[in-house]
Amino acid sequence: MSADALTPSEAYRWAARAGLPLPADRLDEVAATADHIHSVVAVLREIDFGNTPPAPAYRAGEEKPDATV
Repeated sequence: MSADALTPSEAYRWAARAGLPLPADRLDEVAATADHIHSVVAVLREIDFGNTPPAPAYRAGEEKPDATV
């Protein structure tokens, strides 16, 4: 667990603040899941998408065949 990892007590406090009931026996799992999601999002934020157009510019099924694939 990293130094800034979400603790079970913080998970409880955040859930209570959001109005979500969180049973005490689920605190460890919720904190671990939140930490995992945070680590995945942190990696995604580091990706350089360069000239990748935003999602609305993409239309499924309109891809041009690529002979190099």
